[in-house]
Amino acid sequence: MPSDARATTLDQKSILQLALRQFDAAADYLHLGSGFRRILRQSRRELTVTFPVRMSDDSFAMFTGFRVHHNIVRGPAAGGIRYHPDLTLDAVRALAMWSTWRAALLRIPFGGAYGGVVCDPTAMTVEEREHLTRRFTTEISILLGPDRDIPSPDRSTDSQVMGWIMDTFSMHHGYSIPAVVTGKPVSIGGSRGWASSSGHGTAVFCRELARQHGLALDGARIALQGSGPIGFSVARILAEHGAIVVAMADGRFGVAQVGGLDVAAVARYFDEHESLDGCPQGSPVLGGALAAVPCDILVLSGFEHIDESAARRMEARLIVEGAYGGIAPEVDAVLEERGIEVLPDIPGGSGGAAASYFEWVQDIQETFWSDAEIADRLEGLLLRAYHDVYERHQRNGTSLRLAAHCLAVERVAEAHRIRGLYP
Repeated sequence: MPSDARATTLDQKSILQLALRQFDAAADYLHLGSGFRRILRQSRRELTVTFPVRMSDDSFAMFTGFRVHHNIVRGPAAGGIRYHPDLTLDAVRALAMWSTWRAALLRIPFGGAYGGVVCDPTAMTVEEREHLTRRFTTEISILLGPDRDIPSPDRSTDSQVMGWIMDTFSMHHGYSIPAVVTGKPVSIGGSRGWASSSGHGTAVFCRELARQHGLALDGARIALQGSGPIGFSVARILAEHGAIVVAMADGRFGVAQVGGLDVAAVARYFDEHESLDGCPQGSPVLGGALAAVPCDILVLSGFEHIDESAARRMEARLIVEGAYGGIAPEVDAVLEERGIEVLPDIPGGSGGAAASYFEWVQDIQETFWSDAEIADRLEGLLLRAYHDVYERHQRNGTSLRLAAHCLAVERVAEAHRIRGLYP
């Protein structure tokens, strides 16, 4: 297979190093004291569990799971649950740290958490996934609670998984506790609009970044890396606003069409084949070559990241990161040198975090909002975060990434300063 047949994927150790390098850059710029550096570089608590699950053939399989709280100084821990065969504790540590910065940037009263199980959910039956989820929930239940730790869906988990987590936790307590998770079905206390919130958020940031550069979203050419629910949601929303989606890729394979793709048809093909290999909607594009497709905005919403070689071949004018960890500092430097502005992952993929906060509030208050109310609140929260970042970027002359990290780290450090050190 040619070297660029697969977009480069960060190994799990590199993800933690990337998160720490980004934090260090912000801490250096802020002249953050050594005490705050030590606090914010470390997780508050980490739980690793190993547990058996009865499989469909009545055999037992052993699984390892994690739940990490990076920081809880601004509120209860909140963050995703991921099922993936390559998941590591280092990856979970990085994701929990990024969740802390994201909540602070949005100014919502959450800390950062992440977790998951090392497994291949595609090789499991629905019944096996339910058994795994309920056992994992039981193992980490000592951390969970509406005022302690609120999980949400992430890679290979969905509203049904959140429903199983909520039910398991509720059964332990003898009554329903909807606010223990977010991203669950509306019928059991979930929020309207949650499923499309991540895509909505990334589309809002695409629109605002384009506007800042004098580019109308109507008619803008979009290339999109990532063919999961978030990626297709972004593509659909941008197309509805008049953007022309000229390329999409799933990591290994992609498809491109200068005149624009039929996003719905591409999504159907991916759902049927679990790959874009052979998709007849346009010309084939190897996943790693997506960066070279001429476009106005490149959206990164998959596992893959842009390496230096791809950055030097980049044909996009702007980049919006809809998923964590897409661009390392040395690649940022290449893109900055070439005049390609990047809206980083902390704001770029924050629509789901904002919607999770809304769902938690609605569950706590036992009052639910309409679609219009949620859309208005989401737009307002995301626009405030965007303008906070852009104002800091312009005032200090830093990249958008450094501006976002400085704002987030500054807010968390300030919360520590005000609260003080116990005892």
